[in-house]
Amino acid sequence: MSMSTTEVDAGGGKSASGASRLDAFFQISERGSTVGREIRGGLVTFFTMAYILVLNPVILGGTTDVNGDQLEVAQLVTVTALVAAVMTLLMGVTANLPIALAAGLGLNAMVAYGLAPIMTWPEAMGLVVLEGLLICALAVTGLREKVMQAIPMPVKQAIGVGIGLFIAFIGVINAGFAGPGDGTPVTLGDGGALRGWPVLVFCLGVLLTFTLLARKVKGAILISIVAMTVLAVIINTVADDVQWGLTTPELPGGISDIVAAPDFGLVGAFSLFGAFGQISVITVVLLIFTLFLTDFFDTMGTAVAVTNEAGLLEDGRPPRLGRLLFVDGLATVGGGACSASSNTAFIESASGVGEGARTGLANIVTGGLFALALFFAPLASAVPAQAASPALVVVGFLMMTQVAGIDWNSYDLAIPAFVIIAVMPFTYSITNGIGAGFIAYVVVKAAMGRTREVHWLMWVTAAMFLVYFAIDPIEQVLGIR
Repeated sequence: MSMSTTEVDAGGGKSASGASRLDAFFQISERGSTVGREIRGGLVTFFTMAYILVLNPVILGGTTDVNGDQLEVAQLVTVTALVAAVMTLLMGVTANLPIALAAGLGLNAMVAYGLAPIMTWPEAMGLVVLEGLLICALAVTGLREKVMQAIPMPVKQAIGVGIGLFIAFIGVINAGFAGPGDGTPVTLGDGGALRGWPVLVFCLGVLLTFTLLARKVKGAILISIVAMTVLAVIINTVADDVQWGLTTPELPGGISDIVAAPDFGLVGAFSLFGAFGQISVITVVLLIFTLFLTDFFDTMGTAVAVTNEAGLLEDGRPPRLGRLLFVDGLATVGGGACSASSNTAFIESASGVGEGARTGLANIVTGGLFALALFFAPLASAVPAQAASPALVVVGFLMMTQVAGIDWNSYDLAIPAFVIIAVMPFTYSITNGIGAGFIAYVVVKAAMGRTREVHWLMWVTAAMFLVYFAIDPIEQVLGIR
């Protein structure tokens, strides 16, 4: 029988339509989702992380390298969107997970303020590429996956809870709902009071999103983002001297302000081994090690938290984990090769999961929008942080529910879980929280005489984190600085 026009499916010999092939490829029905949910989830993920198109150029373009050279913002916008688009699409197609990737916050700051002052931009990006190749090698050998499998489930759940609090904290900080206090680390709004229209937009957004969520309205997060963006545009039009921060909600005036040709001048502008001639080998190794640890465990925490929130964990591990980790390594390589800094899995993907995304189809939407952002960057920057940040707060609430799975009466697990949950938002770092929790885990287990219960990889990673936290005194002892 000819099969040129029909295909036999695995279920019973029926012809597969384009829609059913899409469903089968992405396992949409199998994971309890729909095409509509995936599209909404992809849209929400894009809008909650679109700020990176503004923030990454600000961080990387806001400083100079050892020679006084500065990266051009227009070129940085292009490479930020380019790498995010390609790697997000690749994650969706190969790993079939709703986890988007873009330039990692914290990693880009380290490149800008830790590497560039002691080497050139191409040399700094070369170290990012080397770090990414190392991650890819560990993914291929399976070592990175084994590390994730060695972590007890309650510790993984604590990572999810900690990240939830962390991104909720990011939301309130970015929106201006909280800020530095007079004599206190943080306080309400500006000087202990809420001031200005932007904060009002954020507060209304949080209330609207929670209300829609409680009433089980489909598209709650996306509806809120769009509604608050429209409100912000109106306020910015009629009010005088409104300070929105990095992104001002104003519509472009003409076609030239909407469409712009991307500038690919930074693509390929890296020197793989140039840093070895600029600084000592020991310094290079320690810098790569620090980048590696930050990237490695940020991704691990994000992957576990997002897939757990989506109900996709299989025996405590994300599906297609090997592919996920390898694509993440490629994202680091691609980010360095394009001078966009290390790209990694974004915790904001949880906002899309909160909207119903369960498959890589959501990534096709998110990646496609990043590709469009290459040409429509002004429109992408029309969404202010105050309109997008409510989604982070709501997702923080959703991820917080994982705390119920932790046995708080078992101190050998409860103590490291608490450390992880507390340290992440308090230090503004996923990596710091995971590292402190891992160290607490092995120390408490040893103190209780249960060392045999600790996987050898947990001992190794805890030791690595000790080096990570003690990097400054180590460098002083070795005479590096």
